Amino acid sequence: MIASLNLQEHLHIIEKWLKKWKTKVNDSKSSHITFTLRKGHCPAVNINQTIIPQTEAVKCLGLHFDCRLNWKEHIARKRKQIDLKTKEINWLIGKISHLCIENKLLIYKAVIKPIWNYGIELWGCASNSNIVIMQRSRSKILRPMANAPWYVTNHMLHTHFNIPYVSAIIHKRINKHHIKLETHSNPLLEPLLQPLNNRRLKQCWPFDLQGICGDIAG
Repeated sequence: MIASLNLQEHLHIIEKWLKKWKTKVNDSKSSHITFTLRKGHCPAVNINQTIIPQTEAVKCLGLHFDCRLNWKEHIARKRKQIDLKTKEINWLIGKISHLCIENKLLIYKAVIKPIWNYGIELWGCASNSNIVIMQRSRSKILRPMANAPWYVTNHMLHTHFNIPYVSAIIHKRINKHHIKLETHSNPLLEPLLQPLNNRRLKQCWPFDLQGICGDIAG
């Protein structure tokens, strides 16, 4: 209730700004989402007398945010995207390909890896079960690339080709991101380094993974 009232107040300010500069907002691309663990919907809000549709998940800058911030929606969509892209280039990286494994890995890193690697500093704080889903998707690609028999474990494949697990990449990128924040010249980023004790959503945050290492196999 309070969140919707505050949002509506700011939308009125935006309306005045849009009117002043004679700019229109695209209603069809607008969504209303409330990040909360409570069930049900908050009161609707509007802009220019048009109700903004409420949704359980929203896409912003390539990341899919769900109302509970558990990243389940984002990982599910990225997994589908990986499966589709893998089918498209299977003739290059699959068992039928005559390319050497080194070239297959180069294609994987150039085409497939950016799909799931993007925004990992944020979605990396997802639950272990969701991280395992992403890891299995990677292992599913790696096995036919290497044309490995059934008795070769995923751990052996990752070790032989020097490919780190998803969880190891998450912790490495989060630690690197944290170091950049510490040395950044913009003072507005300083609050991001401070732990929050009054969280309303109890999910793990990227800050919680700083300095932690570990591997999750799948």
